[in-house]
Amino acid sequence: MNKILSFLTVALMSFTSALFAQQDPQFTQFMHSKLIYNPGYAGTSEAICANVLARQQWVSFPGAPKTGLLSFDMPIGQMPIAIGLNVMNDQIGYDKTLFARLALSYNRRIGAGVLGVGVDGGILQKQFNGDWKAPDGISVYDPSIPSYISGTVTASNPALNKLSYDCGFGVFYSVANKMYLGISSTHLAAQDISASSSVLFALARHYYIVGGYTFNLGEGGQHGINPNIKIKSDASSTQVDLNITYIYNKLLWAGLTYRMQDAIAPMVGYKFLKDRSLKVGYSYDLTLSKIKGYSSGTHEIMAGYCFGIKKTKKVSSYQNARFLD
Repeated sequence: MNKILSFLTVALMSFTSALFAQQDPQFTQFMHSKLIYNPGYAGTSEAICANVLARQQWVSFPGAPKTGLLSFDMPIGQMPIAIGLNVMNDQIGYDKTLFARLALSYNRRIGAGVLGVGVDGGILQKQFNGDWKAPDGISVYDPSIPSYISGTVTASNPALNKLSYDCGFGVFYSVANKMYLGISSTHLAAQDISASSSVLFALARHYYIVGGYTFNLGEGGQHGINPNIKIKSDASSTQVDLNITYIYNKLLWAGLTYRMQDAIAPMVGYKFLKDRSLKVGYSYDLTLSKIKGYSSGTHEIMAGYCFGIKKTKKVSSYQNARFLD
């Protein structure tokens, strides 16, 4: 198996002239992980929230992507400022990427909703960690491949571990339980990470548009239909996710996401506890591309917890001089 992975990777490196573009991981339940795309989202829910998400893509496919995400955001007291944190680990074969970014957002109530304008910044760590063994019949030692071990030549390269900075910007507007719309960009610096003299990771600047609207059906809003959309582009390719979700009593939801030319994904979720502050969701991607014959689909699990912040109203007092003795 190691030789198969090594052969595919070496072939890719040769084909691309050892230039790699960083692609952000994808999430099917994107409507529950908005902070990872847009730092302006921080604080717009006017609550302290934490979310975790785990994704196993293309089950049974060797070296398939695995992604884990932890996000957190909260307003800062009575100030119109909110903070957030994203920590994400993404692995594809022997290629590992770690993101850790702090978000800062300025929130302002406009009309019935809250507008957030935010920036985030932090680190991005790129790792190559594994034994890249030369396929049978190849005896030439290649010093440009990290973690490369030659089968016939007594030589090897150390694993790659490079650290760089990362930053993003976003604008987000939401009306609670009604609608949201966000525009943002990640990897604004679009810098290059040099892995060796012949291997280069080019961080591609990504652009996002996310939005959703909830239509209440019947009296009391017991039933709802919530369409969502996510558009991601790195200026060379664009990916569109379309989702429709049915919500019952603001408690249970079931939906379907279509990722153009890639997958169709049913999803379900439920809110727990008396105040419905804990939510858990699951989605399963049915692969539509040519890789469907080599994988058993994609599993994604989400859990989130929020509790509201009671803001104390400013009390003003007035005195009438006529009643002063």
